[in-house]
Amino acid sequence: MENKRSVVILMADDDKDDCRSTKKALEKNFLVNELKFVHDGEQLMDYLYNQGIYSSPVEAPKPSLILLDLNMPKKDGREALKEIKSNNLLKHIPIVVLTTSQEEEDIYSSYNLGANAFITKPVTFSALVEKMLGVGTFWFDIVEIPATKE
Repeated sequence: MENKRSVVILMADDDKDDCRSTKKALEKNFLVNELKFVHDGEQLMDYLYNQGIYSSPVEAPKPSLILLDLNMPKKDGREALKEIKSNNLLKHIPIVVLTTSQEEEDIYSSYNLGANAFITKPVTFSALVEKMLGVGTFWFDIVEIPATKE
């Protein structure tokens, strides 16, 4: 698969092993131009608002897609999702919830808060590679998403 344009994917997840596995799965599918990580909801919002250690737009470019874990410290994914989707400057960014939860309540609440997709993290690496291929194909080859704005 060949990227048609440069994309930035921002992954918000406190599990560093999940971050590494997702990075490898995206690389295996040739989907990563730039993958950035934050490890809690407060870091996610600082990144998106270019605050604190993320104040440089060069170091913290606006993402084309956010992969969001629901269960993070400080500000969980639900709170961050609600804040992002209620902000006129951020709400256009597609958010894929990528979490271990399989709870119907989490699925419904994620969509009600504005998530664009909900994916339960697979157990095996090969299944993760397959899911990331689907994510990349859908978000970067099939649908049109708004260009990132600085």
